Amino acid sequence: MNIEYRFLQKAIVDKNYVCFSYENKNYKNVKPLKLDSQNKLTSNKGVFEFGKIRKLVVLKERF
Repeated sequence: MNIEYRFLQKAIVDKNYVCFSYENKNYKNVKPLKLDSQNKLTSNKGVFEFGKIRKLVVLKERF
C-alpha cells in the first residue's frame, strides 16, 4: 500500500484539508470526503482518481 494512500485515509478520518496536483492543475484546501474501493477520491471539488494525484500534502487546517 502506498504511503500517500495512507496519509489520505488519515486526512479523511481527521477531517484535514489536503492540497495536490492532478492532471497539471493544482488544487488547494480540498476537503477529502470518501475514498472508495476503486481508488476514487470524492471531495468538495469533484471526484479524482487516486492514481493521477501527485504531490499530495495534508494540511494542518481542519474542516
